[in-house]
Amino acid sequence: MFGLMVRFTCKDEATAEAFDQLVGETIEKIRDGEPGTLVYASHRVDGQPLQRIFYELYRDRAAFDTHEEQEHTRRFLAAREALLASTEVDWLTLQTGKGTAG
Repeated sequence: MFGLMVRFTCKDEATAEAFDQLVGETIEKIRDGEPGTLVYASHRVDGQPLQRIFYELYRDRAAFDTHEEQEHTRRFLAAREALLASTEVDWLTLQTGKGTAG
């Protein structure tokens, strides 16, 4: 499996609202059309109203590459830039756990 965790910091409350709307539209398309995307979860952070954390888990690197090539993903990546103050990405290697085996 192949995964990542991303911490996004929005510019302000208005951009956080717009970011959440963009995320909702994007996740709907991921849910419906990306069987290799096992988990794609967006979280709010308690006490940090401008931060969002994504946890993404893919069947393998090829599934991630397929995700990145999708029109909805390209739209998300382009549109988010105007809404964010910062983005931090951690690439993950699964050691063990409980969840979807793919």
